[in-house]
Amino acid sequence: MEKLWYVVNTYSGHENRVKEKLEMRAESMGFQDCIFRIIVPEETVKETMKDGSVKEKQKKMFPGYILVEMIMTDEAWYIVRNTPGVTGFIGSSGKGAKPTPLLPQEIDKILATMGMTRMDVDEDLAVGTKVTIVDGPFKGMLGEINNLDLENSTLTVLIDLFGQETPVEVELFQVSKV
Repeated sequence: MEKLWYVVNTYSGHENRVKEKLEMRAESMGFQDCIFRIIVPEETVKETMKDGSVKEKQKKMFPGYILVEMIMTDEAWYIVRNTPGVTGFIGSSGKGAKPTPLLPQEIDKILATMGMTRMDVDEDLAVGTKVTIVDGPFKGMLGEINNLDLENSTLTVLIDLFGQETPVEVELFQVSKV
């Protein structure tokens, strides 16, 4: 089984509390190997005040929802569903059916907005790693990482373009490890 991203419905305004409770439950019940990252999707917005000053504010992208990266075992599913404040999973028909995970391109766009990536950069990416480009003009092409620029969240990937090895620069969220 592989770790995938799922959308969990919570009481609106309780997203951070549910995140904390779920992290504590996963740790206390020994499920860190099934429940990995829990994210409350937020973005920074600029708000103009009455006096004309501009303030930056964190705004929830999807009020009432959190994202959970997990391996969908029966036990992990039970732990998440029965966490106080959780009302259920999105993508489940109910009646005991397990939910469908987010597609890689869906989670990539959300995480990219937050300056994050789906992959564990330290573990998954290194010079010489084979990747598939999953977004952008070179979508579907296979390549090999030639250079990593973690500061700017970009990589240089060598792809075969018209029979010639060509370097292209892509963002971290645009690739998937083969």
